[in-house]
Amino acid sequence: MASVSVRYIVDDVDAAIAFYTEQLGFAVDMHPAPPFAMLSRGEFRLLLSAPSGQGGGGQILSEDAPPAPGGWNRFQLEVTDLPAEVERLRAAGVSFRSDIIHGIGGDQVLIEDPSGNPVELFAGHR
Repeated sequence: MASVSVRYIVDDVDAAIAFYTEQLGFAVDMHPAPPFAMLSRGEFRLLLSAPSGQGGGGQILSEDAPPAPGGWNRFQLEVTDLPAEVERLRAAGVSFRSDIIHGIGGDQVLIEDPSGNPVELFAGHR
């Protein structure tokens, strides 16, 4: 079982599955209903939920603040060659929030899934 799980609210679970599997190497562990899927990459588990009245993580709890994708919280995936990943993802039409940001401990770039949720790709300085 994965040791860390993150839930992302997405507009379209099928589009999110395609993005995470085709662009970032996730595997589909389960997709039992249209508003939910569980994906994994190594020990990391990603739960995808679309807002719905069917219960679960996408349950609409308040009409004033229904679950919605976006924001700035994100998970980080480590890569070995950040410039090559950026080039590959740009060629695939992936949306970027930033160019490569050079930091003290490494470099990062922010991409977006089809619903606008951020994912950070990181390459540490070796």
